[in-house]
Amino acid sequence: MSEAAPLGTLPEWDLSDLYPGRDSQAFSGDLGAAATAAAEFRAAYAGEVARLGGPELGEAVARYERLQEQQLKLTSYSGLCYSGDMNDPAIARFTQDTREAVNAIGTELVFFGLELNKIDDADLADKLRAKELARYQPWLRDLRAFRPYDLAEDLEALLYEKDVTGRASWTRLFDETIAQMSVAVNGETLTLEAALHRFSDKDPEVRRAAAAGLDRTFSGNVRLLGLILNTVVKDKGIEDKLRGYSSPQMQRHLFNRVEPEVVDALVSAVREAFPRLSHRYYRLKARWLGKDFMDHWDRSAPLPDADDLVFRWDEARDLVLDAFGRFSPALAEVGQRFFDRPWIDAPVRPGKSPGAFAHPTVPSVHPYLLVNFLGKSRDVMTLAHELGHGVHQVLAAPQGVLQSAAPLTLSETASVFGEQLTFRALLAKTHESTARRALLAAKVEAMLNTVVRQIAFYEFERKVHEERRKGELSVERIGEIWSGVQSESLGPAFRFDPGYANYWCYIYHFVHSPFYVYAYAFGECLVNSLYATYERDPVGFEGKYLALLKAGGTLRHKELLAPFGLDATDPGFWSRGLGMIEQFITELEAS
Repeated sequence: MSEAAPLGTLPEWDLSDLYPGRDSQAFSGDLGAAATAAAEFRAAYAGEVARLGGPELGEAVARYERLQEQQLKLTSYSGLCYSGDMNDPAIARFTQDTREAVNAIGTELVFFGLELNKIDDADLADKLRAKELARYQPWLRDLRAFRPYDLAEDLEALLYEKDVTGRASWTRLFDETIAQMSVAVNGETLTLEAALHRFSDKDPEVRRAAAAGLDRTFSGNVRLLGLILNTVVKDKGIEDKLRGYSSPQMQRHLFNRVEPEVVDALVSAVREAFPRLSHRYYRLKARWLGKDFMDHWDRSAPLPDADDLVFRWDEARDLVLDAFGRFSPALAEVGQRFFDRPWIDAPVRPGKSPGAFAHPTVPSVHPYLLVNFLGKSRDVMTLAHELGHGVHQVLAAPQGVLQSAAPLTLSETASVFGEQLTFRALLAKTHESTARRALLAAKVEAMLNTVVRQIAFYEFERKVHEERRKGELSVERIGEIWSGVQSESLGPAFRFDPGYANYWCYIYHFVHSPFYVYAYAFGECLVNSLYATYERDPVGFEGKYLALLKAGGTLRHKELLAPFGLDATDPGFWSRGLGMIEQFITELEAS
């Protein structure tokens, strides 16, 4: 536990439910056992998969699933150790050594998915009559979506094995560069997270000073970060061309199990709504701040008459769990486990991964949450968001490691719904008009960050990936693309100083998970529609919602949303989801 007054005692995670330590016999033993099991699996099945009958193939998939869980447990532990302290060279070496060892194990298993995909459709349908294989039908369905893009086994194995010295190494370099950044602000040396946090300070001079410090830090690192971005984008482009993907986004759409036209409809709907959403809101905010134009460091500024609320950790915990419990006692019961046990890491500290995440680890253990808690209302919402992920991961765990993970577009459902529940609970307790306006404004800004900002990120990525095909992009050109999409999305109420052109460089999704970002907008709009459905007809909603979470990755979005009467392929679906944001802005204009 870490004492951080006035925030109270902040929890730190204990990873011993995975392994007792980096040097433990349990870890090294599992690593050796996984290598042996993978070699035995290859010896038993390589070249034979198509010849197996349904029951035998079902047993092979079950055995493969156990191998995947073994490997994921090892990499989950090493990755969480690294997230806790990216500055420790010993942890960095341990994480890299684990990644390389598990990568070598995984190379032994590349053949299996390829051979499964070579089975004729009719033959596979016959094999699926066996109950041993039938339970894996959703996984096989999703695996076979990649059939047209499979390469020869030797090339697949080469790409897989070289990843640790290719993309994964560049990702590690990015992580360590970001983790080691320090920001000088008025004589203080801050972490990146702490400096960004000052953009929410009420004093405009504090915000301005933080921006100046960040400008210096980013400008000192932008060449390296530009090289990293250019390299990972080029690497992806080479593989996309080899596989024959029609666009840089295509692989992400396949992983998300969502049709490209659905994503295109979402992006178009959000971009068309920029004037009604972000442009409209930020004009209103500029007036509240007494400005004709806002600088970029004013985007997250609190309202002038807003109270400087600081939530203690126990207050944040109780608020979130109470909100979950009012909707569903079952949801709150699962959420309570994260606080009763050391499954959350909350303090801000040097070297710790910035931002927040929920890591599912493996179904046989439990998820872990990482947040950087500073007591602001947005930190409470972040806690609700990540706890929503964690609860979702626990409920879906019985589906097994191959089928428990929902696609990104649906994995954001529980997290954003958790935020919505927490916000509504806080709003219901807030009756004084000034406090209510501040709360509503904070929610609108969070929604704009989730929808407008993420679609702007998506447009930035799309343009960078397309231009990179023609050659390496200078950091100046990357900055121009960034500034262009930011200006389009945020609107005429903003002016951007030259330093803001480098603010793309710390967004880790661009390096870690290309085109991940539209999933946030998808989830926000989906949850807005879900919540409107809940408000109209709450009877039976909880059961259907829990069933959605428990399904994990076994169902596609059409099947999951059908019980609620929702359809993401409906052209009006996204407009209805965006309508909730418009309603809140209208209420703010009238306040």
